[in-house]
Amino acid sequence: MKLVSEIFKFIIENVYLKFLLTLLISLVVAYLTKITFKKILLPITKKTKTVIDDLIVKSSASIIFWVILILGVKIGIEYFKFGTGIYNSIVSTLLVLAISILIFKIINNLSQQWLREWAFKTKSTADDRLIPLIEKILKALVIILAIIFIFDAWNINIGPILATAGIAGVALALAVKESLANIIGGVQLVLDKTFKVGDKVQLESGEVGVILDIGLRTTKLKTYDNEVIYIPNSYLANSKIKNYSQPDLSQRVNVEFGVEYGSDPEKVKKVVVDAIKKINTVLEDPPPEVIFTNLSDFSLDFIARAWVKNYNDAFSTSLKMREAIYDALNKANIGIPFPTRTIYVKQSKE
Repeated sequence: MKLVSEIFKFIIENVYLKFLLTLLISLVVAYLTKITFKKILLPITKKTKTVIDDLIVKSSASIIFWVILILGVKIGIEYFKFGTGIYNSIVSTLLVLAISILIFKIINNLSQQWLREWAFKTKSTADDRLIPLIEKILKALVIILAIIFIFDAWNINIGPILATAGIAGVALALAVKESLANIIGGVQLVLDKTFKVGDKVQLESGEVGVILDIGLRTTKLKTYDNEVIYIPNSYLANSKIKNYSQPDLSQRVNVEFGVEYGSDPEKVKKVVVDAIKKINTVLEDPPPEVIFTNLSDFSLDFIARAWVKNYNDAFSTSLKMREAIYDALNKANIGIPFPTRTIYVKQSKE
């Protein structure tokens, strides 16, 4: 026991041996940690539904070894009590660089995975452009933070630099405020699934068309006059939009018509419904219907309603319904009124 105590005391008093012992311990811990990540944590993460944890573990396994080793060197150097902190500054710089590389690797793997699993599944180009943009922003933030920590390790006053960067950041934010609003609007449209490429929509301003592309700043809408409208995403994110493609492609077609006073409403309904049922694009379920809506000045007003399987058939079906209704009413001798005026002329007694 005495011999062990003397050996331990000798090691404690000898800074070189303390440094080597600390380095050895950190090396063992780093190796065990790396093995733990690969042999224990990685098989566990593979059993989960998400792949994010797999990517983080894979990215961390190799870099974490060097991070722990550098920490061991940093602790060991402190035993020497050098007059200058240059060695600590060097080790701290290496530690910051190692952690930065680890974060860079995680960001790269996650962005590539998201591009494969998410962005490529959608027809929109917003997410294809958004993910690389977010990746670059995150990497820029990591670089900025790394520079700040490195400056701090070398006792460099970064206050004036941060103040200048803050002023420049405010000016830049004001300059690109509209672009940022459009980018955020594009993210909201994609995440909320307001519409997708190929959907038929009607804007709050009245334009109707098909979505050609959801870009990072603007969305392209192709109208039925073969015109393309470029709409800022920030406008769409804060507007009411009618999406004809949701919850499914079916759509109801409404045709209003009137018959003359004295007509039997039940007969009108039967005649029109029978005529509508013969149109091949009209669905049997839900069945077509005719509703008596109003007693207007010149006519009894009705509305005929029918469903089509695809909204692309709605316009052509509405035209066929008008023709069928007109022909059916004529064949049934049901009059279709038109506005009339009775003019009374007062005759002079002279």
